[in-house]
Amino acid sequence: TSSSTTTKTITTPAKLYGKDVGAYDDIDVDELLAQLSPEEITMLAKEVDPDDSFLPPSQRTNYECDKAPTGPLDRKKLIDHINKQALETPDRPELEPFVPGVVRGKKWIPPPPAAKLQAADEQIAIDLGDEYEQALTDATQEEIIDLAAILGFHSMMNQDQYHASLLNKGQPVGLGWDGITKSAIPKIFPAEAPNTTDPEETIQRIKSDDSKLVEVNLNNIKTISDEQFDKLFEALKSNTHLEVLSLTNVGLTDRTALMLATALEQNHALRVLNVETNFISPPVIVTLVKSLLTQMTIEEFRASNQVYSRRTVSTFPNGPNDINCVVFCLFFVHLYHPHHGYQQSNDVTPIKSTLNCAPGSNDCTD
Repeated sequence: TSSSTTTKTITTPAKLYGKDVGAYDDIDVDELLAQLSPEEITMLAKEVDPDDSFLPPSQRTNYECDKAPTGPLDRKKLIDHINKQALETPDRPELEPFVPGVVRGKKWIPPPPAAKLQAADEQIAIDLGDEYEQALTDATQEEIIDLAAILGFHSMMNQDQYHASLLNKGQPVGLGWDGITKSAIPKIFPAEAPNTTDPEETIQRIKSDDSKLVEVNLNNIKTISDEQFDKLFEALKSNTHLEVLSLTNVGLTDRTALMLATALEQNHALRVLNVETNFISPPVIVTLVKSLLTQMTIEEFRASNQVYSRRTVSTFPNGPNDINCVVFCLFFVHLYHPHHGYQQSNDVTPIKSTLNCAPGSNDCTD
C-alpha cells in the first residue's frame, strides 16, 4: 500500500489597523480629508507626500521656521561679525603641545595580514629527492627563471626574461620576479635610396627590344610624364624580352592604364606586372584584368591600394580562376581625401586572391 500526504497552506490576509485591506476600498478619501484640520493636513503631507525631484532641495526639506524675519540682510556686516567672533573665541587647550617634527599620540600601524593556510586536501607532497631539492634550494633567481622558461611557465616571467633565457643572453639586471619590461629603443634605419632608373633610357631600350633588359623597376618615380607613359606602353607592344614590369607609386591614371591594357593584349613575353598604389579606378582595373585573358602569359598581377577606389566588382563567372596567374592580387583599403590625405576605409569591398596554380591549369587553390 502507498500513502500520500497533502499539505495545505493557509494564507492570512493583510490587515491595516485591525481591518482587512479590502475593507478600505469603498471609503471616500475626499470625505476623510475634509474632516481633517489644517494642522493635521500639514502633518499628513509631511508623512505621505513623496519628494519632487524637479524642486530644489531647499524646498523639499521638512524643516519650516515659523519665526518672523529679523530685518533686511546686510551680508558684509554678517561676515565681519563672524570673523570677529572667530578671532575672539579662544582656542581649545591642547593636552600635548605641538612640536615640529614630533608625532603626537600613538601612530597607527596596520596589523599584518593573516596567513592563508592551504587546506590539507589541497596540499600536494612531491618527493624530488635529496639531489634535486638541494639543487633547487641553492639555485639563484636567474637559474629559476631559466628553468621556468624551459618548462613553459610563461606566467612566472616577463618577455625580456623569457627571450633572454631562450637566447642564453643572461637575465637583465634589475628585473627579478617583480620587474617591469620597458620598451626597447627603436632602431634607426637609413632612408631608402631613391630609384635611380632613367625612364627615358629604359623606354629606348624597351623600344629597341634589348635582349639583356628582362626586368624594369620604375617604382616611386613620380616624375614620369604622360607622354613617357605613352612611349613606354607603345614600345611594350612589340617587345619580346621584357618579363617583369613594376610600376608601383608612379601616378598611373585611368588614361595611361587603358594604354597599358592595350599593350598587354599584344605583348606575349611579360610574366609579372605590378601597378600597385596608383590612381586607377575599379572599371579600368577590370579592363586590365580582361586584357590578361588575351595572351594568357601573365603569371603574377598586382593592383592593390588604388587610393580613391570605393568598390570593386568581379566580372568573371568563375572568379580569378579564369586568369592564368600564379598570383592575382586586388585589395582596395585606402581612400584619398583632399584635406586628410590617405585614410582607412570601412565601407570598401576588397577582392584579394592569391592563387597557387601552374600556368595553363585551372586547378588553383587560395
